[in-house]
Amino acid sequence: MEKLKVCLNSGELSELDVTKLEEFKSGLKGELITPADPGYNEVRAVYNGMIDKKPGLIVKCVDVADVIYSVNFGRANNLLTAVRGGGHNAGGLGSCNDGMVIDLSGIKFAKVNTADNTVYVGGGNTLNELDHATHAFGLAVPGGIISTTGIGGLTLGGGVGYLSRKYGLTIDNLLEADMVLADGSFVTVNETQNSDLYWAIRGGGGNFGVVTSFKFQAHPVKMIYGGPTFWPIENTEEIMAWYHEFIHSAPEDLNGFVATLEIPGPPFPPDLHNKKVCGVVWCYTGDLKNAEEVFKPIRDKNPIFEHVGEMPFPAIQGMFDGLMPPGLQWYWKADFFSDIPKEAAALHKKFGSEIPTPLSQMHLYPISGAAGRVGKNDTPWVYRNAKYAGVFVGIDPNPANAGKITKWAKDYWEALHPYSSGGVYLNFIMDEGQERIKASYGENYERLVQIKRKYDPDNFFKVNQNIKP
Repeated sequence: MEKLKVCLNSGELSELDVTKLEEFKSGLKGELITPADPGYNEVRAVYNGMIDKKPGLIVKCVDVADVIYSVNFGRANNLLTAVRGGGHNAGGLGSCNDGMVIDLSGIKFAKVNTADNTVYVGGGNTLNELDHATHAFGLAVPGGIISTTGIGGLTLGGGVGYLSRKYGLTIDNLLEADMVLADGSFVTVNETQNSDLYWAIRGGGGNFGVVTSFKFQAHPVKMIYGGPTFWPIENTEEIMAWYHEFIHSAPEDLNGFVATLEIPGPPFPPDLHNKKVCGVVWCYTGDLKNAEEVFKPIRDKNPIFEHVGEMPFPAIQGMFDGLMPPGLQWYWKADFFSDIPKEAAALHKKFGSEIPTPLSQMHLYPISGAAGRVGKNDTPWVYRNAKYAGVFVGIDPNPANAGKITKWAKDYWEALHPYSSGGVYLNFIMDEGQERIKASYGENYERLVQIKRKYDPDNFFKVNQNIKP
């Protein structure tokens, strides 16, 4: 092979001379993988099996030098370039066809500082690796709900999860980051250094550079009391009306996301298999002596199933990992919501009753408490006044069901969209275009454009929820 077919930043296809590739390869500490290499198909695979992109080259970076070298190579050769952390992005925006993927999965480390309860992690770390490091010290950083999620994509998009009401979003706990910019320079960003970039990366996505490390504020969380409670799908309207009143007035130590889902099978009891339910998955971080009292109003609603109790925090974070292995088909739609009016709850019951496959589901994540107290301009994440980040996901292992799960998610979303707040949590959608991105940043969008223009005027980092310079 003397030339490699590649995609340029302009979208045109070109050919890259192999001597250039060999020279690039010789300067890397990590691995350079092309379509001709064994293992290419395994390496190019991302979490969402519906995404089937074929990059021209994948750089498995192991340190910052590899990232700098890769960015410089991509810029010098005008290559379409994507950046991949954990590979969980819904729309597969950590990959690209025929371009270059800068894969950060080899940049992993975690260092906890107990003097100020901070933790420093690599750009390729996953949530379970962060939890493993902090849990030993009785600490946790707010994150998501599937522990194999990459820290990078989760954080840069916002980070909604079990600790949001108590300690805010992941971005609200980001103190500092190290980044490689589009010109190949290396910078540290925090409140006093490159503060405009520090503002932008707390919700502005991967638009501004490659983050090679993060420094987070961690919080005292060791054991929690939590797990799922389920009610028959017929009770959805009653449960959602109760939940809406209950969760936003509950102690901030209590979080719980409400869902419509189908019980998939093991490990749930056989008599519940394939039943459609309205559920809430709880996480209480307060004094465990008070847990029974806190959960009394929940149990008074007579769930048909509960698996609620004391557990280490990483156990709730990883509770659904086994049901959601890499490679399933996923189709995502999402919106922010400020309320669950009875008309909306009736629609949740309708579509919850029509779930097409056992893993497909809808979640509403509460944004009250600490996450709601941050100013709408303090970070790019403008929808601090929304009460919920909602997501509609069609999921199935079988590619033959892709059309069925996509239609259900789209139809569900279209029915609920009139009740939404206008924007969307961008980590929860596929690639839906520029207007959706603008709507989601609202009045913060222009400020993001200015910062993008300053640090990436040629839009080198464009394979993302893109803010165009």
